[in-house]
Amino acid sequence: MAKWGQGDPRWIVEERADATNVNNWHWTERDATSWSKRKLKEVLEGLVVEGEAGRCEIGDLKHVEGEASCNSRKGKLIFFYEWNLRLSWKGTVKESGEKHKGSVEIPNLSEENEVDDTEINVSKKKGEGDVLKDLMRTEGTTKVREALRDYLKALKTEFTLGMILPTKAAVGQELAMERKPSGSTVQDSVTPQSLDMVGVKIPTVRIHMREVFNSPADELYSIFTKKEWVQKFSKCPAVIEAEKGGKIQMFEGCVSGEYTELVPSQRIVLKWRCRSWPDEHYATVALNFQDLAAQSELELECKGVPVAHEESTRQCWKKQYFEEIHILLQQSKDNME
Repeated sequence: MAKWGQGDPRWIVEERADATNVNNWHWTERDATSWSKRKLKEVLEGLVVEGEAGRCEIGDLKHVEGEASCNSRKGKLIFFYEWNLRLSWKGTVKESGEKHKGSVEIPNLSEENEVDDTEINVSKKKGEGDVLKDLMRTEGTTKVREALRDYLKALKTEFTLGMILPTKAAVGQELAMERKPSGSTVQDSVTPQSLDMVGVKIPTVRIHMREVFNSPADELYSIFTKKEWVQKFSKCPAVIEAEKGGKIQMFEGCVSGEYTELVPSQRIVLKWRCRSWPDEHYATVALNFQDLAAQSELELECKGVPVAHEESTRQCWKKQYFEEIHILLQQSKDNME
């Protein structure tokens, strides 16, 4: 059995005691079909197209046929996807106020064609209102292409995080790099001192983030502990048992764990993991809430994050938790007004 720094690096025992497929050197495959269907709905449904002729909005993704997968081989990612999509749209003519409906068909979105070359067909139900059809064929097609690019970008970044695992040398180089603070409201830090070995000797890091919300601490605490709130911001069914030892499962099983400490309106501690992490490996997540007049500050500390999943974990909290909670709070405020 090879030791660190000796022999072919493909066979260094980094992630598994039996050295099976270390660093995903051999062919591995992940099915992205279900994930893609959710992502396509997310990026396409609700798109608004406006122009001098009027205003249109893309509605439901009526038909989704196809599949997608991501494969890794010798440290490289290979993507396969082929989709046949049909969306509905409706619009209102600016001058007359007439309302019209139609559809958008994308018969072959695949890795064989660039998004700009992908066929997009716009149709409209019988009657007047061709100005709206023209609007959808021009501005609407541009919007749809942008959304498809967002899907493909997410497929190649968000979905694939963790598929290519770093070598020990790469880990050391990453942690040695100085991280400069950003100007965003989310601040995070990872220090070389936070590198340790947890569970099955997986290199881990600590992630620290802060975020200010336009909500009192007790309301923000409830968003993390009440099932109905969690399902609203996560947009998925969830298992939330907000008591010590209670289970938590979100994002269709992509995140799971249990509550280990709860202090109402002040603090939540979780045993927490992402499905893509090594089996049975958990991080410890501490959420501390502090009132700031009409606002509240959330401090997050996540210990024991696998180094290979550092960036994906940070993005998970930033995009899927913080940004979605901001949207939920704004929607709640708008509904009250």
